[in-house]
Amino acid sequence: MVSERIGNERLPFSWAPETLRSHRFSKGRAMFPGKVCGMEEPIISVGIIDQTQEVGLLFGAPFRVTPFGHLLQGACRVCTVDGGFVLYPDKCEEIPVASKSLGFVSEADSTFSIDDVSIGIKFHWERKERQTFKGNLRLERRDDGTMAVIGEIPLEAYLVSVVSSEMRAGAPVAFLKAHAIASRSWLAAMLERQAGRASEPGRNGFVSEDRIVRWYEREDHDLYDVCADDHCQRYHGITKVISDNARRAVAETNGRFLMHEGKVCDARFYKACGGLTEPYENVWADQSVPYLVSLSDAPASFASIRSEDAAAAWIAARPHAFCNIADRSVLQDILPDFDQGTDFFRWQFRYRREELEEIVREKSGLDFGSLLTLEPERRGPSGRIIYLTVHGTKRTMTIGKELEIRRWLSRSHLPSSAFVVEVERGADDLPKGFTFRGAGWGHGVGLCQIGAAVMALKGYTAEEILRHYFPGTTIEKHY
Repeated sequence: MVSERIGNERLPFSWAPETLRSHRFSKGRAMFPGKVCGMEEPIISVGIIDQTQEVGLLFGAPFRVTPFGHLLQGACRVCTVDGGFVLYPDKCEEIPVASKSLGFVSEADSTFSIDDVSIGIKFHWERKERQTFKGNLRLERRDDGTMAVIGEIPLEAYLVSVVSSEMRAGAPVAFLKAHAIASRSWLAAMLERQAGRASEPGRNGFVSEDRIVRWYEREDHDLYDVCADDHCQRYHGITKVISDNARRAVAETNGRFLMHEGKVCDARFYKACGGLTEPYENVWADQSVPYLVSLSDAPASFASIRSEDAAAAWIAARPHAFCNIADRSVLQDILPDFDQGTDFFRWQFRYRREELEEIVREKSGLDFGSLLTLEPERRGPSGRIIYLTVHGTKRTMTIGKELEIRRWLSRSHLPSSAFVVEVERGADDLPKGFTFRGAGWGHGVGLCQIGAAVMALKGYTAEEILRHYFPGTTIEKHY
């Protein structure tokens, strides 16, 4: 058999092993069956890039190519071809690999880097960067000729990166501990739910002649447990500074989960609620979750939003809420660089009518003609619009839920669906422009990151923060 060199070792020119699933260290979709009591720390598989035909890799130390055990170090480019992959190691001839899977196992806590990793996908801060990771690497070829680039890492090490990627090193430890418990719990609950439920047609919404209702669960990944971007939770490996505070927060909460009535909590989080949080059922499936309810992000209670006048007054106000930060230096200590320079509590955007028509046509695939009005059909208690009716000269359509609304009305996403619209009309009585005034940043369900960080600065413990945002829950250690 013809052989080529990788590093200082020889390996077969072509090989066709069985799928590398047997080499995957995680327990797959059954990672969290039933209760998590007595479980061991699992290995998490993270989709770093997906649906690409080429990836640039850099191995900082020898990685063992599974399953045949030879070593690879340095730069390498991998492309998909019919029947498998082609490796282009630095200063070596190309190496065809006849397999749907290709694995690289870390030797002695080695690191690997991946070129052109997208972050903030479909958000205004979207960009590509080289990222560096610990753990193992797996490439899975899809039937359409693309591949998924997947990192595999123990859960606690994964969380250290998540906490460091979501927030800056200067964030208070009590907040980082609360975030670590919430992130650990969300992941466990999501994988447990996914393992126990087959695909249900229509469970993510429906479409009719005059109504489009969709919601977006974080469980649509087939080859890995979780993605590395905001769709799930940010995981940038060790690219960003891994702070001592993040390590401490994860270590001091090791194996601890947020629980409710014997089950791991689906502990959702987002950037800023705007003063009031939103119930689960108004954002995702039409079912209530006892600990994901609407509450005030403040020591005192605010009234729920029950009318359009109340929504306008609420959004025009700046009540004394935890996530209402006037001191920008506080945000600089808490938020990553690409989250800086934004008012997360109250915001404003203006569109010319023609500009918004173009966005809506591009995002919806529908031609509304000239936009006339955007009319809220139903709001939640935080002021977030659940269903919005779009009126145009050619058609009228009601859309929901909140993320679908945010996507239709922005080239990326509107910060939240808690907004009111002011219409400027021309001499022909058609709108000239639409001004959106809004509150909060994100879906508003569960933990408000900025609010929780401010609570920690005010002396609240991690346990108190979690009890505030997830009422009726307890914290339990399960490994």
